[in-house]
Amino acid sequence: MRAFVLHPDIKSNPSRRLPEHGLAEAVSLAAALPAMEVVGAEVVRLPRLHPGMLFGSGKVEELAARFKALDVGLVLVDGPVSPVQQRNLEKEWGVKLLDRTGLILEIFADRARTREGVLQVELAALSYQRTRLVRAWTHLERQRGGFGFVGGPGETQIEADRRAIDDQVIRLKRQLAKVVKTRELHRAARKKVPFPIVALVGYTNAGKSTLFNRVTGAEVLAKDMLFATLDPTMRAMVLPPAGSGPGRKIILSDTVGFISDLPTQLVAAFRATLEEVLAADLIVHVRDIAHPESAEQAADVMDILGSLGVNKATPFLEVWNKVDLVDGTAREALIAQARQRDDVLAVSAVTGEGVDALLERISQGFDEATTQRTLILPFSDGKRHAWLHAQGVVEAETQDESGWTLSLRWTARQEKRFRDL
Repeated sequence: MRAFVLHPDIKSNPSRRLPEHGLAEAVSLAAALPAMEVVGAEVVRLPRLHPGMLFGSGKVEELAARFKALDVGLVLVDGPVSPVQQRNLEKEWGVKLLDRTGLILEIFADRARTREGVLQVELAALSYQRTRLVRAWTHLERQRGGFGFVGGPGETQIEADRRAIDDQVIRLKRQLAKVVKTRELHRAARKKVPFPIVALVGYTNAGKSTLFNRVTGAEVLAKDMLFATLDPTMRAMVLPPAGSGPGRKIILSDTVGFISDLPTQLVAAFRATLEEVLAADLIVHVRDIAHPESAEQAADVMDILGSLGVNKATPFLEVWNKVDLVDGTAREALIAQARQRDDVLAVSAVTGEGVDALLERISQGFDEATTQRTLILPFSDGKRHAWLHAQGVVEAETQDESGWTLSLRWTARQEKRFRDL
């Protein structure tokens, strides 16, 4: 389908991003959909939003002529569009229109593969559609004649559709609750295993899956494309030894990429998936350091992590990926800057540069300081007693009528896991 992308730059609502970069991202989003041919793109500067048609009447007429000349069938507006604005613009232009939320939902619907992913996307799409029922019944607008206090068939039809969507939402939520319960059971099972969890997070297309594949040997889809990964993937791997002993085993998690203005429906629907990050012992924030708005992307990621309730005490490591795409002195300056910080590493997931140093840094991070502690457990707490022995933190143990008295040496991470059992 031939598509045209519009990025409204509203003077009264400034963004942290340059409008040209916002337009480029919107074009990349459009290109992520199969069979989509982007034939044009434009930043439309507006002093304010027009409630009826988003743009002024002159601009609407100008764009209508251009769309007709280019044989455009779909217009993508990179921002929120109200149902009334969408209806009016589609009527004026004679095209199908999608706003940013609708476009991202289309991409997610195309990419979801697991049962959980499909359910999450369906739930988000229904929540979005419910607010836009007004569009579907424009042919019944004139039915409301006579006295205004009696609703006609159009109103009845909209209400019937709304009830049908609500019933479908309830059904999907029940199905998703079962899947979420399974995920919680898997998460609880992993808590019993003495392997730390490392979560890769970052803006979409920052290179998380490429890095994940390089260090684990997995074959997760990795493309230069927004939202190449939707379904989280976890792999066990062995880190290089930090000292003379064997390498530590960890579980590495590749998560869905974040994006600015991520639709609220998707944040809600994918919360169970994103909550994998909450269980992590280490969060690795992968940044596309070659992107002109890398800092703004990083700020968006941190905003979303904050909205998820990620514990600020969780250890954090920042990876400046794609240094192979940075040239000359700028590249040298980036690498020098990264070396001056303990929580940053410059790498290239494609060439492998810096990846060994990253794994060593992760390994060192888990060789934490230990503290000694005496703990009294009742005999009824056999589950936690067995977990402590499985962790290898018990140095001595005695018993009396009150239970076990344990002498422990453990890390802060192990103590946190124990409290969560």
